[in-house]
Amino acid sequence: MSNQDRLTRRFASLKEQGRGALVTFLTAGDPDLDTATEILLGLPEAGADVIELGMPFSDPMADGPAIQLANLRALGNGMTLQKTLDSVAKFRTKDDDTPIVLMGYYNPIHYYGVQRFIDAAIEAGVDGLIIVDLPPEEDEELCHPCLTAGLNWIRLTTPTSDDHRLETVLKNSSGFVYYVSIAGITGTQSAAQTAIEDAVARLKRHTDLPIAVGFGLKTAEQVKATVSVAEGAVVGSAIVNVIAEGVDNQLPSAKITENVHRFVSELAKGTRS
Repeated sequence: MSNQDRLTRRFASLKEQGRGALVTFLTAGDPDLDTATEILLGLPEAGADVIELGMPFSDPMADGPAIQLANLRALGNGMTLQKTLDSVAKFRTKDDDTPIVLMGYYNPIHYYGVQRFIDAAIEAGVDGLIIVDLPPEEDEELCHPCLTAGLNWIRLTTPTSDDHRLETVLKNSSGFVYYVSIAGITGTQSAAQTAIEDAVARLKRHTDLPIAVGFGLKTAEQVKATVSVAEGAVVGSAIVNVIAEGVDNQLPSAKITENVHRFVSELAKGTRS
């Protein structure tokens, strides 16, 4: 299966089942490599349909306190971009169907080397990228090489993206469109359901790609409401907070892993009811 096909097949399969996708976010290497690997490996069985894996970075400007701290925990325990790619490769030995999208910032990729990174990502089994600090005006930097090589390029759109801007933003998009439902950082507040419905309807006038809505979703009820209008619901900070609570309470690795999987299973009920 080509890397670009996994997302297409997954969303098509879910559409046939008559349900939306639960898209789960984790920071690679949080709280440490071994625990993060066990959490990652168990996500599909827990109910994740698509996995976003954050590439640890020292200055994640679009992220709220929960994910900022996750980045610091991961980096403090020696996580690197190479180890992130290795985690995906390990996951692929167990699961060749669940799409994995790497999310993060351009700096670590630039340092690693663009073409070297793209080649390594495809080899590891990565399906697409969300790079939050590269606007469409910088598409030649990474977007064009990714699309040429066969990696999906997934865009963020926001409540402030007007119709004219959407045309530019969506021009080189593939895989799905990530709608950021609030103007602000991750995990701090939630958008009103009516606002999400209006935004998704407007996006659908501009693209045929699946739409996944994120930022601020915490419960199965919110997931259910979101997938009633969009093709996917993204939960990130709420999952990361389960990890943080485990670390703060000095829980063993296996217990943290179990708690995350139990929480994801609860969230998944929102896409399956």
